[in-house]
Amino acid sequence: MSNLKSVVFFLVGIFGTLSVAVSAQEKLAVIDIQSAMFASDYAQNSVKTSLESADFVALKAKAEGSAADLQAMAKEAEIKRLGWSAEQSAEHQKKMSYSKADYDLAVQKIQGEQQQLQQKIMQELSPTFQQALSEVVAEEKVTVLLRAESVIIANPESNLTAKVVDRLNKLTNTVSTK
Repeated sequence: MSNLKSVVFFLVGIFGTLSVAVSAQEKLAVIDIQSAMFASDYAQNSVKTSLESADFVALKAKAEGSAADLQAMAKEAEIKRLGWSAEQSAEHQKKMSYSKADYDLAVQKIQGEQQQLQQKIMQELSPTFQQALSEVVAEEKVTVLLRAESVIIANPESNLTAKVVDRLNKLTNTVSTK
């Protein structure tokens, strides 16, 4: 029995040493894919263009206007509600609920526009992003690449996000100048 334990410990020691040797040859890195895509010049320019579009400006103005109306109505109710009849109070509450619905709808439309833009950017950038990522991984001789959000602790030098953003910017600027 003692010999069996010795053999098991010996084998565990050898396999442990081999796995350390194999691990030493591995180069691990992490990347935050969404951050890399949305930090690119292409994405930033797309977002800026979208925020400056007439439709988005109108939606934002609608939301801000509805919010201002709600605040004004709340202030009016605070000052005058004691002197209002039940009908006046009900009518004021009805107006406030309409303004709240207008505000909620405008905010919902803004969020929908933002989601569509994010999807569009990811779809348009995906092939170029894959190319940039592949090039950086090859240059850095990375053998294992992990998503940053799935890693608890990583050395900052192992994070490829900034390098991929730089490469993505070079590739998208090359494409846009052709």
